[in-house]
Amino acid sequence: MNLQHPGRRVYGSDFDDDPSPVPGRAYRELYGGPLDGLLLDVDGWTPEQLAGGAYLIVPKDPHGNRADYEPSSGDPDRWDYQGLIPC
Repeated sequence: MNLQHPGRRVYGSDFDDDPSPVPGRAYRELYGGPLDGLLLDVDGWTPEQLAGGAYLIVPKDPHGNRADYEPSSGDPDRWDYQGLIPC
């Protein structure tokens, strides 16, 4: 994963923050779905947490749904979209 690529954004960064990845931190690339292309900061996550993936809030979703992302079987640095989890 090329973290030096200009324009890469970290999921959850505020508009006032620098949305770029921070060198030395661990990230997973979100692939597919509403958060496609964003990076998720997983620095400090345990192996069990990483294996479980994440339900992530979808910004601007009028229903408050979450997106289910799970580790990719072919690339440990990528998490694939599984679908929306209704709230």
